[in-house]
Amino acid sequence: MKLNRIHHIAVICSDKDTALNFYHNKLGFRILRENYRPERDDWKIDLKLDDSEIELFIMKDHPLHPSPEAYGLRHLAFRVDSVDETVAELESMGITCEPIRRDAFTGEKMTFFRDPDGLPLEIHE
Repeated sequence: MKLNRIHHIAVICSDKDTALNFYHNKLGFRILRENYRPERDDWKIDLKLDDSEIELFIMKDHPLHPSPEAYGLRHLAFRVDSVDETVAELESMGITCEPIRRDAFTGEKMTFFRDPDGLPLEIHE
């Protein structure tokens, strides 16, 4: 078997407008497709950033994962050129970031912030 790369990551969100404002307007993901699925009464929205894709599933009445260490997806991480500059930009948009720290194994700068539903997101140099 030869796996080439991750095709996409799926994230369940509670509110379409809030999720799109965050992932598209603030983080800069490009919208590929928005599809309403009447049989499920939900939305599936495909977003792209460079060669990475995220599927947003906008669903009602789903339980939140206990935070911070539930089984399943732990967090998404984004590579950035400058953690300091990215934190400043996120905070200028009203997105709170944890204090910047260094990865214990690589020594690289990194920190976390959260999406509107509380999913931890990491930025890492």
